[in-house]
Amino acid sequence: MVMAGPGAPLTADAQPIPEPGPGEVLVRVRATSLNYHDLVNLLGLIDGPWPRVPMSDAAGEIVSVGTDVIGWSIGDRVISAFHPGWLDGRPTPAAKRDMPGDLSDGWLQQHRLTPASALVAAPAHLSDSESATLTCAGTTAWSALEEAHIGTGDVVVAQGTGGVSLFALQFAKARGATVILTSSSDAKLALGQALGADHLVNYSTTPDWQREVRRITDRRGADLVVDVGGASTLGRSVAATKMDGTVAIVGVLGGFGGAEIPVSVAMLQNVRLIGITVGSVAAHRAMSAAVSVAGFHPHISHRFGWHEMAEATRTMQANGHVGKIAVDIP
Repeated sequence: MVMAGPGAPLTADAQPIPEPGPGEVLVRVRATSLNYHDLVNLLGLIDGPWPRVPMSDAAGEIVSVGTDVIGWSIGDRVISAFHPGWLDGRPTPAAKRDMPGDLSDGWLQQHRLTPASALVAAPAHLSDSESATLTCAGTTAWSALEEAHIGTGDVVVAQGTGGVSLFALQFAKARGATVILTSSSDAKLALGQALGADHLVNYSTTPDWQREVRRITDRRGADLVVDVGGASTLGRSVAATKMDGTVAIVGVLGGFGGAEIPVSVAMLQNVRLIGITVGSVAAHRAMSAAVSVAGFHPHISHRFGWHEMAEATRTMQANGHVGKIAVDIP
């Protein structure tokens, strides 16, 4: 396993391979993927017991099964759940309490015990690296579209070309929606267009991108805006949303501070603002099944070995990636 201290370099630590207890399985971890949440954690900005094993995402195969486990067998390819205690339904503090990598050891290790109830079947057509990108980013995008009931003919705005935004693009297109993609890079927008984006908006050259969304939609606005910027983008997201539409707040890339929003617009337009913190195990399973049906592949721009975690985090800090950063575990 690889241990981390608060903001300290990662260090390798050899431990005996554990045996699963009742209701548990042992997973041989093959890959993980880096999220902004993991970056913040590795920088020492998330409280919890230190040192600990980081990373919330994982894919691998079951190598041992404890008693009282139903539905899983040795050799099954599986994915981790971001909230292993949130099995289904609406979120509660108790259900969301455990987050691997935060309050308990995460998945940057070769073997990890986990409750069988918290595992998700990996899509057969995806590699381990691709499957590992689904835990956080894939489930977050799926939950945002589910909250807004996105379907055929709807309009979705995806901000930027990070993991959540590109998953939102791919899921929205699979549901028959129109997607407006924003980015500050024409090259990244071109990649989004190759993934199916219908309209491209460069917010460097069009800073009032919410007006462009209104123009594209004949002043109606978007059914859903997937907001990753938080404080820096939330006001424009509200202004870009249609009456009775939804703004899904899924990130804080623009900072952790307060956001100025047009309150009168939100009120008069009946705009719904909802925070999304990934989703339940049931949501993750539905999302993974949808990926299997759609047959698409997550976009991975960088792959590193687990001994290259420092370089992986530098790449994310520099915003040098598109889609996901995958980390292979030998």
